[in-house]
Amino acid sequence: MHLTTNEQGQLAACFALLAQDLNEHDIRARLGGKLLRLFRADHFASFVWDEATGRFDHGLAINMDPANLHRYDAWYQYRDPITFRLQQRRCATLVSEVMPRDELLRCEFFNDFLSVDGLHWGINLHAFEGAQALGDLRIWRGRSGSEFSDHERSLLQFIEPAFAAALRRARDVRRPDSAVSDAAIAQLSPRETAVARCVGQGLTDKEIARELGLGLPSVRTYLQRVFDKLGVHRRTALARLADRL
Repeated sequence: MHLTTNEQGQLAACFALLAQDLNEHDIRARLGGKLLRLFRADHFASFVWDEATGRFDHGLAINMDPANLHRYDAWYQYRDPITFRLQQRRCATLVSEVMPRDELLRCEFFNDFLSVDGLHWGINLHAFEGAQALGDLRIWRGRSGSEFSDHERSLLQFIEPAFAAALRRARDVRRPDSAVSDAAIAQLSPRETAVARCVGQGLTDKEIARELGLGLPSVRTYLQRVFDKLGVHRRTALARLADRL
């Protein structure tokens, strides 16, 4: 896949964001802004499908009227002829691939919801872990825009593994502290415990290295051992254990 210099820079920014320690809302919201720039698009929305309630929840949007978004939440998601088809694809998919454009322009969902905010050309990505929906990305251009290209679809799909991994890591923080046993904590060496306590103080790897007189690679090695022994994968989860170390 050939990338322009601008696309390389925009993708690098997306991957840098997805490597950060963020919660699920911030991952979707901040990535949305970057995707609008990458695709020269106008509108963004993101939801999380809740299988138990049979609805899309935790909605957020960029350049959409909150009142119109509320109408989707309360009414139009139950009369949405495209999103379930897009979700079933489990890959970056143009709206026109699941509903011909002339048919979309005639339907109630477009005329009474999408067009209110000026959404005309769309592409979606729905991320899953097995059967569990993690979150989606809904990117739209306005009326004066154009259809998304195959190249742009490939770019969005290229982001999917990092997007899904970031959402999985964010969900890891929901793991209760009590799931980490005292026996697991007792396995930590004195140096590993010292590194873990520094994480609990909010120190970065470089700050830990200065604090403990260690090299940066050593800090990261000790930190990985702590993660492996305790079965946690995020600094925030480790920090919550600080008073038990």
